[in-house]
This record gives sequence, structure tokens and C-alpha cells, in this order.
Amino acid sequence: LPKGVDGFDLIDGVWVAEPRFALPLSLALRQSLIDVAGSKLAQEGQQTKMEMVYAYLTGPRFRHRIDAIVERFTEMQSDLDRERKTMMRLWAKREEQLRGVLDSTAGLYGDLQGIAGRAMQEIESLDVLLIEGKSQAAE
Repeated sequence: LPKGVDGFDLIDGVWVAEPRFALPLSLALRQSLIDVAGSKLAQEGQQTKMEMVYAYLTGPRFRHRIDAIVERFTEMQSDLDRERKTMMRLWAKREEQLRGVLDSTAGLYGDLQGIAGRAMQEIESLDVLLIEGKSQAAE
């Protein structure tokens, strides 16, 4: 080994090593070469791929894809709005039917109280429903 080299060293771009370090040094150099080759392979075609992506983004295919996505989204939004209006109409109808049933039940209860007088027991849940029905009707 040259003077001043203890074990191994890089001298003028050449690795110099004692025989006992030859195998570990060769394994390290081999792995470095594999890593460099992998990096070069990964970079190979990168410019071409970037150009292809740019061409796609600025071309008509990309615009058509985006147009199709927006069109489907708009259709979905329109369907949702239609469904919401239909459901609100059905809920309003159902609410009116429930109020009618409640009013009829209250009327029946009142008629029976008029006939039976105090002999008829109070139905608290019906009183609560009548109060809630009146407060909701006022809203």
C-alpha cells in the first residue's frame, strides 16, 4: 500500500485496499454501481414522459375527459335537486295527513268527553299531541 494509506483509500479515482478489505470494498462498490444504474434507468425517459403528460393536458382528450366528468356531476346534481323537491312535496303531504288524523282524533275525543263528561278518563298523550300540533301549525 502507498504510504499514508491505512486499510483502504481512494487515490486519484482508484480504490486501493489491503487484501482483507478487498471483498467488503468490492461489495460496497457493486451496490453503488447498482444504485447509479437504477437512478439512470429511472431518469431515462423522464423527459419524454413529461412531454407526453404536457401534450395530454393541453390536448383535446383531457378536455373531453373533464367535460364528461362535469357533465356527469351536473346530471347528478340535477337528479338530487329533483329528488329533494319530490321528497319535500311528499313530506308536506304526509305532514298534512298526520295533522288531519290528529285533528280528527282530537275531535272524536272531544265528542266523547262531551257525552261522557267527567266519567271519561283524561288521555295525557293526546293533550301533548294537540299542543305540539298547534305549535307546529303556527310555525
